[in-house]
Amino acid sequence: MAESSDKVLQVELVAADRLVWSGQATMVIARTTEGDVGILPNHAPLLSSIIEGVVDVQTAEGETWIAAVDAGFLSVADNRVSILAERAEMSHEIDLEKARQDLERAKASGENDDAAQEAVRRAEARIRAVERAS
Repeated sequence: MAESSDKVLQVELVAADRLVWSGQATMVIARTTEGDVGILPNHAPLLSSIIEGVVDVQTAEGETWIAAVDAGFLSVADNRVSILAERAEMSHEIDLEKARQDLERAKASGENDDAAQEAVRRAEARIRAVERAS
């Protein structure tokens, strides 16, 4: 059942190649460059950079959807939340064993390499998304 527009958020989680999730939510939590931010209905307008991490969406139906995202942007205005990231995947789409292997490979490839550090953060976010959803 649809809630009145001032009690829910219209959320879109978009990766570069696809719409990952869209729907109504009562809360969204994402990690920005300034720290975690929680978005509730009637939140003040916001535009922020997000970092590799987990996005937590509490739906209007009471479900929790967890996604792993790469760096990107978060926009909030008029109860609409847009999360745009290069890559994003819902926790149920992630192969946990492969994510753990990716993490080990990334850690082994070098601590002083920016690309390796980014791969480590991405793999850690994917693992956290699956663990948080279970």
